[in-house]
Amino acid sequence: MNRILTAALAATLLAVPFASSAADGPQCEPYGIALEGFAYPYPVHLLPVVNDGEQLSMAYMDVAPAQPNGRTVVLLHGRNFPSSYWAPVIKMLSEAGFRVVVPDQIGFGKSSKPSGELHFDTLARNTIALLDHLKIDKAEVVAHSLGGMLGVRIARAYPDRVAHLVLTAPIGLEDYRLYVPPTPTDKIIESEDKLTADGYRKQLQTNYAIKLPPEAITPFVDARFNIKGSPDYPRWLRAFVSSGQMIYREPVAHDVPLITLPTLFIMGADDHNAPGRPLAPEALRAKMGQNAELAKALAAKMPNARAEVIPDTGHLVFLEAPEKYKELVLGFLGR
Repeated sequence: MNRILTAALAATLLAVPFASSAADGPQCEPYGIALEGFAYPYPVHLLPVVNDGEQLSMAYMDVAPAQPNGRTVVLLHGRNFPSSYWAPVIKMLSEAGFRVVVPDQIGFGKSSKPSGELHFDTLARNTIALLDHLKIDKAEVVAHSLGGMLGVRIARAYPDRVAHLVLTAPIGLEDYRLYVPPTPTDKIIESEDKLTADGYRKQLQTNYAIKLPPEAITPFVDARFNIKGSPDYPRWLRAFVSSGQMIYREPVAHDVPLITLPTLFIMGADDHNAPGRPLAPEALRAKMGQNAELAKALAAKMPNARAEVIPDTGHLVFLEAPEKYKELVLGFLGR
């Protein structure tokens, strides 16, 4: 049944303007590095922000429900995914009465790519600035992957602004510095620049244990590789690599047990994603990415948390097991 639901969801994703797909036909011109030419499922707005003296724009979707319940959910995306991938979750939350705010963090998606380095504290301040701009005092935070690390930082720095925290297949549940030696930025840039579209597709399928048909992964590959023809591509590449360095240099695993607000981990049983694993000594690689077990151990240390593990599911939990994800999230937020 789970396989049938997954196939049906994939067909739905491909039928709505979740993202443009280069595989559907020839691309006349590349996307811009702010994903110009790449469709999002709802109108995109821009919020001016200043990061380290640089004038930037933060893109976001703000989706109003037909029958409001007076509450707002903020969705925080992962590193390798434009926020358009939240489309089915936006629909699910909106139908339940939530206003849904979906930012692209600076450095990602349709937001500006900065010339400086990325930092979780800066991304957290930008997210709170967006809530201030929209006059939202408190929100539910639902985060995925790298967004989980950001969600932890927001919950720790601004606990009065968060009602519930849902960490969906978060990374950062371990300190990767304990396994992976530091790597110069220029070396990572060189390696990422050599990556091909086929290599990236295999990387996603392997690292994320994705249980989706190949055509459902194509939009993610497009979003990454159809920007290579942009004259600003080197700026995008540097920002992308900076986000990887941020994950490595700014761990949050030590902060997670200190979160006191209601927290739910939703983990895919087959998700063993661990950023930087190929750079770790071979003897240490197998110890990395035990994410479901890490989530359960961390939840046990927290005063108001629990971890749910979904069988036969990888990193893209909300796309791979949509009905179970809906049950868990709406049940938790209904507390």
